[in-house]
Order: sequence, then structure tokens, then C-alpha cells
Amino acid sequence: MASLLDSLTTRNFFSKPIISRISSPSSSFASSNISPFSPPSVLSYSHKRSHHSRLPYPVAATLDGPSVEEDELEFEESEEDSYPDESDEEEDISIDISILEKEARDIARDYATTLSRELKLEDDVVEGKESRRKGKRQAKNNQAQILEHLLQRVAIVGRPNVGKSALFNRLVGENKAIVVDEPGVTRDRLYGRSYWGDQEFVVVDTGGVMTVSKSPAGVMEELNVSTTIGMEGIPLSSREAAVARMPSMIEKQATAAVEESDVIVFVVDGQTGPTGADVEIADWLRKYYSHKNIILAVNKCESPRKGLMQASEFWSLGFSPIPISALSGTGTGELLDLVCSGLNKLERMETTMEEEEEENYIPAIAIIGRPNVGKSSILNALVREDRTIVSPVSGTTRDAIDAEFTGPDGEKFRLIDTAGIRKKAAVASSGSTTEAMSVNRAFRAIRRSDVVALVIEAMACITEQDMKIAERIEREGKGCLVVVNKWDTIPNKNQQTAAHYEDDVREKLRSLKWAPIVYSTAITGHSVDNIVVAAATVQKERSRRLSTATLNQVIREAVAFKSPPRTRGGKRGRVYYCTQAAIRPPTFVFFVNDAKLFSDTYRRYMEKQLRTDAGFAGTPIRLLWRSRKRSDKNGGGGGTMRMSSLSRERNLATKRS
Repeated sequence: MASLLDSLTTRNFFSKPIISRISSPSSSFASSNISPFSPPSVLSYSHKRSHHSRLPYPVAATLDGPSVEEDELEFEESEEDSYPDESDEEEDISIDISILEKEARDIARDYATTLSRELKLEDDVVEGKESRRKGKRQAKNNQAQILEHLLQRVAIVGRPNVGKSALFNRLVGENKAIVVDEPGVTRDRLYGRSYWGDQEFVVVDTGGVMTVSKSPAGVMEELNVSTTIGMEGIPLSSREAAVARMPSMIEKQATAAVEESDVIVFVVDGQTGPTGADVEIADWLRKYYSHKNIILAVNKCESPRKGLMQASEFWSLGFSPIPISALSGTGTGELLDLVCSGLNKLERMETTMEEEEEENYIPAIAIIGRPNVGKSSILNALVREDRTIVSPVSGTTRDAIDAEFTGPDGEKFRLIDTAGIRKKAAVASSGSTTEAMSVNRAFRAIRRSDVVALVIEAMACITEQDMKIAERIEREGKGCLVVVNKWDTIPNKNQQTAAHYEDDVREKLRSLKWAPIVYSTAITGHSVDNIVVAAATVQKERSRRLSTATLNQVIREAVAFKSPPRTRGGKRGRVYYCTQAAIRPPTFVFFVNDAKLFSDTYRRYMEKQLRTDAGFAGTPIRLLWRSRKRSDKNGGGGGTMRMSSLSRERNLATKRS
């Protein structure tokens, strides 16, 4: 949940579109209907209402000082909001603003918690929960003192399917990398913080290195790729060429990780013994990286007795083997001791966690969309390097890849590249556990981001899957911009092309009507910088807070233009107070007599008026409606809203007479 509303310095209570009189003990506003900036703790008003009048709001209001008892808000009105038989009725209402503000924050917090619980995805793997909680708790203090780019790096390399990702998850203390019992799952570099004692460093997971020449069929089997799913519009020769280039692209990513690291953990499989690929990787490391600290980790040695025998087979590779088990954690302590012995100890900065988080907070931008719409190309174009593998092979990206980026104005962002999200039925029918976990990682990337860039392909336009992703973004409460990629593929463009295309996007993505649209061509780098500019604007709007005076003025004008509809029984919705209870996303709480009296149409109208008068482009806004509870009417409710029993008895006596 985003940060909640602080103590307001401006108090205002709107009760009628036009208020005839406002006064205060401290000052008088002859031509203004906004309360002074030195607010009283309790605000009260009284009015007389005729049963012929259709205005549900008072015609006179008075601001009183602290003479009224705090924590009390009184209502005097007839039972069930029905008009009495007498011509006049007087109501005395006092409102404790501080209680309403606190209740609004609680309402917003409870709503966000409930919604997050509904959208939260269960962990794919149960192992490591205890260590994950402990690791995050311990590393939290360190994270505020050492920036990630200052930490030394440890690369994990090896051939496919030896347990590199499982070891990566064990070291970073969370299930960040996808771990499936099939080869070729990891392809890009994946970074994560790790610690051991008072030493902290960054672990880099890499894809399996295939230095042994293989046939195209062998490459497809080793990397578990397909030349049919998601590649229908690509010629067969291009598909085969993309598959043939895949091993070299994975090896390039692994080489980049080794180049930037200080310690290299070479992982082998203790159950299968040394292979030709292990020998070639060992020769490659000795030849080019002998100046670095290289540790040979023999994985899958669950048994301590057999582990020593299994590890002894790898002395031929030229390194001292150490038996470990990434699954059970056996031997990882000794491995971490060796890793830390090859790292330099960094001095910690004397700053508090709050100061560090405030100064170095980096907004996250998640790049989301269907497969093969150009998400990885956009990330590479922004960071201006081959950070992720770009290939026409569908499903090339598996994990959620984080990369830091500095915008044109010097502002820093964290970009998150994700796997393509296919239809749920298509993922289930394929039977691929890897793809299902990749989709889960993509949805988690939405949850931990600030702004989401929904990428669509220009020629394909909007599909049903895009609509479902858009609905998910809106429910998560994230800022969003729609990126129309591959704009160069649209033939015969003119000045009206973008306008017509935008109308089509707005019509189909109705849940994201407030999102800006950016047109780009990632493969050439055309207009990709506009994505970051738009995302920065959306982030500012998402973090904006309206003053209570401005907010109440907007609501007052909206109610004046269109009052809440009256039911057949004569009841009409009444708004007592409104406040912005949270940001990211902006959340507004309306205290009303009965939330059921406000239809969905009127709530959409109120949201539209807020956007028209106050902005909030690129971010969803939440309107929460708090009814006056029955206990409040009968004198309960913690002093928030209470009906006067004397007034109720007087009204009943008037009816009997």
C-alpha cells in the first residue's frame, strides 16, 4: 500500500453547492466558501429545511471553535432520512475532522490489503520460505547503506540443467529465478542481492553455456524451444536461423556476467559426472579468467558421504571441487565462505534507512505485453546495450529481468522486462510449467512496479488478451501508458493515422482510457525515449495529492451540476465529507449517508469530474464510499457520526401530532 494521507493543515466541509454564510471566530470570509487555514478541531453547521425543498444540503453553515466536545459528530434528522410532516426541521451537525481523516486512512488501507490478497499469486515453490523471510529482514538494514552498483558481483556459470538457478535462489534467499527440471530455462542475466555475515554482494544467474557444437535439432532439444508456437508469421528459414543463433546469444550473456564479476562459481552436476561440456567450460575459464577467483561447486550432492566421492571425480577439471546441494542447502555455508574470501569488504555509509530510501528511491517501469511485441527490444533500446536476448523465437524471455536506466533529464528508473503473457487456456493446453511460471513472474512484475508500459503491436492492434492485461493493471492500481510498437510497419501513414489509431485503442481498452499513448519503433530506437518521458509524468501524477480545500471545491461543483438521483421512496444520496486518503494510486474516501444511493453511473460521473478538474492522467483513481452505519445513527460508531436521540424523539412526536 502506498503512503497514506498525512495530517491535513487545511480543513473544509462542503455541504451545499452555494453556502450563504460562513463565519469563524478567527476570521471572516465575505466572498469565499473555503474555511481559514487555521482550522478548528470540530466543524459544525445548522440549517432549516422545508419539506418542499429538494436540496439535501444545508443553506447555512457556521465554523465553531473547540467549544464542541471532540470525537463527536452529531446528526439531527428524521428517521430513515424521510421528510417530516412539519414545514421546518432544524439539524445540528458537528464533525470531528481528525476522526474522519483517520477513518479514511483505515478504509483505504483495508481496501488495498484486501485487494492485494485477492490478486496475490501463491509461490510456485514452497522451499526456502523461512530463509527468505530471515534473509530479507537481515538484508533490509544493509540495503539502506550500500547501493547495488557499488557491490561486487558473483557470477554462476555452467552447462544447462546443472542447478544454477536453484543455487541462485538459495543464495539470494527468494524464488526469483524459475527452477524447472528441464534444460534451457534461464537465458538472460538475472541479478539478486545476497549476504553472508557482514559481507554483501550481488549474485548473477546465467543461462547454460553450450560450447559443444550441436545440430539444430540438438539445440532445440537442449534449449527446449519450439519453431511453431508464436512464430506462425515468420518464414521457416528465419525460424531455424533464430534457433541456431540462440546458443551464441546465451553464451554472450554469460560472458558479460563473467566479465563484470569478481568471483566465478562454476557449477557442475555431481550425479552425472564430468562431461565434455564441463571440460570445455573449465578450459575456457582457465584460459581467459585465471586472474579471477574461480570456485568449482559440485551440485546435487545431497548425501554428505556420497558427496565427497562425487566431488572427487571433478579434480580432473583443474579446480578444487566442493560438494553442495542447492536444493537442501548442504555445503552452501562453506561455498559462501570461499566466495566472501575473494571479495573486498566495503565501508558502509553512515546514513539512516529513511534518508537512503528517500534519496535513492528509483521508480520501476514494468514492460508488459503479449509474446513477440518487442518488449525486450524496447529495454535494449533504452539501456543502449544487449541486456536481454532478442529473438523471433516465442517465449525467449523467461524470468523478469531488471535493469537500471537513466533518463534524458538524469532521473533514474528500474526497467523490468517480462515474458509474454498468452491466454490462460493456451498456457494450460501447452502443458508447459515453465511458461506458466513465466506468466506468474510477469504478473508479479506488475505488482512491484510503479508504472506499467503495456506494449501492443501496431499491425495486430488490440486483442482480447490485451484487454485482460489492461484490466489487471487497473485492478493493481498501477500507472500505465500504452506503447504502440513497430509503428514503422503501418503502411501509408498520414496525419490522421495516429488519431484514428488512438480512437480505436480508446474504444477497445476502455479500462485504460486515462492512459497516454506512445508510438515507437524499438528496433531502430525511434521515439523510445518518449516512453520514459511519459512514464515519468505518470509517476508524478500517481504521487500527487490534492488539498482538502481543492478537493471539496471540485466535489461541490460536481454535485451542483448533477445531484445524486433520488430513489422512488424519496431518499437522496448525501455527501458529508471527502478526503484523499492515499497516493499511488490516488484514493478518495466519500463519507455519505448511504453508499447504495450512489449508482455506478453517478460514481463514474464523479470520477470523470475529478479527472477533468484535477488531472491524474495516466493513473487509476479509487473512489471508496463509506456509509453512515446503523450503529452511528443510534449513537455508536466510535463517535464518527451520531444521530441525536432528542431530535429523533421530537420528530416522532411531531408525526404523532
